[in-house]
Amino acid sequence: MDLKQKLSGLGKLKPDNYGKDFLLTTEKNLEDLKYIGGLAETLKEFHKQSKSFRLFDTGLAISIFRDNSTRTRFSFASAANAAGLGLSELDEVKSQIAHGETVRETANMISFLAEVIGIRDDMYLGEGNRYMREVSDAVADGFENGVLHRRPSVINLQCDIDHPTQSMADLLKLRDYFGSFENLKGKKLAMTWAYSPSYGKPLSVPQGIITLMTRFGMEVTLAYPEGYNLIPEIEESVKKDNPGFKIVNSMEEAFKDADVVYPKSWAPFEVMKQRTELLKSKDKNGLAELEKHCLANNAKFRNWECDSDKMKLTKKGEALYMHCLPADITDVSCREGEVSKEVFEKYRIHTYHEASFKPFVIAAMILASRFEHPEVELMKRL
Repeated sequence: MDLKQKLSGLGKLKPDNYGKDFLLTTEKNLEDLKYIGGLAETLKEFHKQSKSFRLFDTGLAISIFRDNSTRTRFSFASAANAAGLGLSELDEVKSQIAHGETVRETANMISFLAEVIGIRDDMYLGEGNRYMREVSDAVADGFENGVLHRRPSVINLQCDIDHPTQSMADLLKLRDYFGSFENLKGKKLAMTWAYSPSYGKPLSVPQGIITLMTRFGMEVTLAYPEGYNLIPEIEESVKKDNPGFKIVNSMEEAFKDADVVYPKSWAPFEVMKQRTELLKSKDKNGLAELEKHCLANNAKFRNWECDSDKMKLTKKGEALYMHCLPADITDVSCREGEVSKEVFEKYRIHTYHEASFKPFVIAAMILASRFEHPEVELMKRL
């Protein structure tokens, strides 16, 4: 990749990312998304060529993880470091939040020298994205009233609605695999539920995939067993804007002639609603009963596994297998799971490559929100 040519190409785009949060891909226009994608690919090449993209002399990146994480946690940390920011993770248990400190107060107290706040809050349906916006409003209020010298940007590291850093990494893997954004048009992607011996997995990954990939012209089929639907408003919105979008109740039907398959477990929308209320009320017995019921229901669909026979149904039997990781791999990480050992091993390096885009996507989101023309600043590093 010629870095100067790539940076010059980015300069021809007219994105509107500067000074803006990144909370949902649906709030960004295609120019914004293409710029973030192109910048992420460029930063990846900078790193590959051992060139620095540390555009910050000082400043803090703050992470708030309200759920467990490996890839996203380390991707945010490495992105912040590579951009020149220090990292501090807010531990809510050790903070004054445990003593009743409000979101508005906490957001300002942690942001005096902060440039970006990354938040993962995917456990509570109807709450995660709302919480991010509350933090965003709080730091905006602090900036407008002269408390903060700069308003830090807020980046969604996964919520109840979307997982933008993951879906953007997936998009770049697809662009790399098929050669260009233009080549994605007309390609068939099967976003399907898959069996898992666990319950309560968020809806945000499949929702992020169906909302983003359809905007780049892919023909997306969403497949799940009866009753395992996503947030209804999101399904309806995608259906309304994309006549080629389909919902089916058969994994085999979704796989037929697909160019890409993305088999991933999630909890039904109604279950996530119940789980949210039980978590809020700290009803341990209720949560245990719900889990027992859900695992029994999941067990009815053990045949929803991505195996070699189903892969033969795809285009030429060679569709690209994708997963956000960690996958539930049959006879490896569990007895029965989302994907067979044979299929996962065949595509394992592809899934690692898919994940490798994430730190650069996050770095691109940070730089694009903090610098009006990151490509101009990066050109000075060459």
